[in-house]
Amino acid sequence: MNTVLARFNILAGKEAEAQEAIKKQAASVESAEPGALAYIFHRNRKNPTEITVFEIYKDDEASAAHRDAEHMGTFRSYFGSLFDPDTVKIDRLERIAGFSR
Repeated sequence: MNTVLARFNILAGKEAEAQEAIKKQAASVESAEPGALAYIFHRNRKNPTEITVFEIYKDDEASAAHRDAEHMGTFRSYFGSLFDPDTVKIDRLERIAGFSR
């Protein structure tokens, strides 16, 4: 399993457009990527422009398929117009304990 934690900020004044892009991206991943086991966008309660994406992929191939997907390319194109590219932080995590239901 591959776990990814991605963070970035929405540009000021672009909140509504960004939310629509986020919803479309989540739906695209859900419908087109069977190897994506979890793909969940979160908004920071203290700073609502800060977005965190929690992602779990079945394996390396599923993770690579996500990176190469057409809808991921479209989503990446929003960095600069909806999302601040200077705030992007991506961490690849290794699970050591815990569970999901």
